Amino acid sequence: MQYVVLQVTLKEKFIGTGSKNLSQLESVINEQAAKGYRLHTISTASATSTGFGGGDRIQATMVFEKI
Repeated sequence: MQYVVLQVTLKEKFIGTGSKNLSQLESVINEQAAKGYRLHTISTASATSTGFGGGDRIQATMVFEKI
């Protein structure tokens, strides 16, 4: 088997709920699918940002499996 591991950092909206760059996550998944990989596993970890602009961050780690 052949695997690819990628990480995407999702930034929470400053106002409201949800991620403001969810389309980036979708893009990564679609790019790997076009290369013949399928999403095998995804895990997330949260972190709070204290920098300018604030907002929480979610680190999504994805494992893709060659099909």
